Amino acid sequence: MQGEIPKSEKLEEKVFSISNEEMFHSIALEVYHFQYSNNSIYRDYCNLLQKTPATVSEVNQIPFLPISFFKTHQVKTTTFDSQLIFQSSGTTGSVASTHYVKNPELYRESFRRCFKHFYGPVEQYCILGLLPSYLERGQSSLVYMVNDMIENTGQIDSGFYLYELEALYKTLQEHKKIGQKTILIGVTYALLDFAAQFPLLLTNTIVMETGGMKGRKKELTRTELYTELKKAFGVAEIHSEYGMTELLSQAYAINGFFRTPAWMKILLRDETDPLTLISEPGSASGAINVIDLANLYSCSFIATEDIGKTHAEGYFEVLGRMDNSDIRGCSLLSF
Repeated sequence: MQGEIPKSEKLEEKVFSISNEEMFHSIALEVYHFQYSNNSIYRDYCNLLQKTPATVSEVNQIPFLPISFFKTHQVKTTTFDSQLIFQSSGTTGSVASTHYVKNPELYRESFRRCFKHFYGPVEQYCILGLLPSYLERGQSSLVYMVNDMIENTGQIDSGFYLYELEALYKTLQEHKKIGQKTILIGVTYALLDFAAQFPLLLTNTIVMETGGMKGRKKELTRTELYTELKKAFGVAEIHSEYGMTELLSQAYAINGFFRTPAWMKILLRDETDPLTLISEPGSASGAINVIDLANLYSCSFIATEDIGKTHAEGYFEVLGRMDNSDIRGCSLLSF
């Protein structure tokens, strides 16, 4: 029918209209059917588990694709030429995950809406990025996101500070004097290095860590990390961003307690039985499954290699990594 909106475009609109649990479950099942029909890798995996549309009627029955598939396969829903290609960070010699992005606007819509929901309009902030390893590697979804935020602040001081720590220090001092609202977002090891060289008691500044210790010898628990950063910067809270190459959405935390946008959900699976979900929040830790409905043209149902814990209040914690999983740039801490 002429003028009819393709099903995928209808789903794009629905994803960002979610306002309650019932809508989430309904749209998640629609996305599952769409990806089963248009993603051969995911369909084969579902068939292997005998979890087909004929047997899946609830969200907790949907199969979660192991995240390792992004290292060995092109995980695509529908056939398309990629407009963006993101690759994960990791240790030397490890195989990188690759995310083929059909629609960059869908990614921008996701992270812009999410940031605004948790922090308000980006225009009110100056964004200072301290992400040296990500900038050097290239093809980073995190750098893409932060760069978009920087460009949309309209602030002359917003930008990336590769190794210009003294310039970053002076900028933060100036912002403290004039009361400019600022977000200092950085990979964990870079924030620690900066704090050691230029301790500064901040006001009007959010310190946000994105994970990543770059294989440092000294491992820190999350509590130790936050204590060190709070002391160095004189802040009461440390914010965190939880995202990954394979997804198009993020969760944000204050002092380690993460919340997701309406189109993203965290479920836990039993570490010894990956097909069994842990249903009771707070009852036990488990491996993290992520539903990211914005990840429409890849896979919205991902079984990660992170360990976490959910809480009845709606937030979750990231506790560490599964044994024998590759160390990734976004999660090198010993929690």
